[in-house]
Amino acid sequence: MPITKGFRQLVDEANACIKTYSVTQVRERLADGRMQLVDIRDIREAEREGTIEGAVLAPRGMLEFWVDPASPYFKPVFGDEAKEYVLFCAASWRSALATKALQEMGMTNVAHIDGGFATWVKDGAPVQSWEAHKAQAKAAKGG
Repeated sequence: MPITKGFRQLVDEANACIKTYSVTQVRERLADGRMQLVDIRDIREAEREGTIEGAVLAPRGMLEFWVDPASPYFKPVFGDEAKEYVLFCAASWRSALATKALQEMGMTNVAHIDGGFATWVKDGAPVQSWEAHKAQAKAAKGG
């Protein structure tokens, strides 16, 4: 069966109806307690490349399950309606599709980073090592 709609068209369609922030816009809001960064890359990518400090790792394959309060996999970090959840992946393709999916689920407080983590790094934005990220998460849980 031939593909009748490729990934590029899906990403373009998603980008046409979602909110997108530049790296600069996100950096200006890093200290804003109303923004929650969400790293949807595979854990192996985060282990290898690091992540953005304060980001929650929510692998793309579990995202819809983690944000839905009716799901047995719901994560309370996604239950704060006062926050804006800003997703990122490596190049902003997965995050565009994921942002659109969350909007389709009814979330209005979701956006993504244009260019993803690759642009974040290219623009010289700060990166947290995976080891530091794990230690910070452990400390936040009181362990």
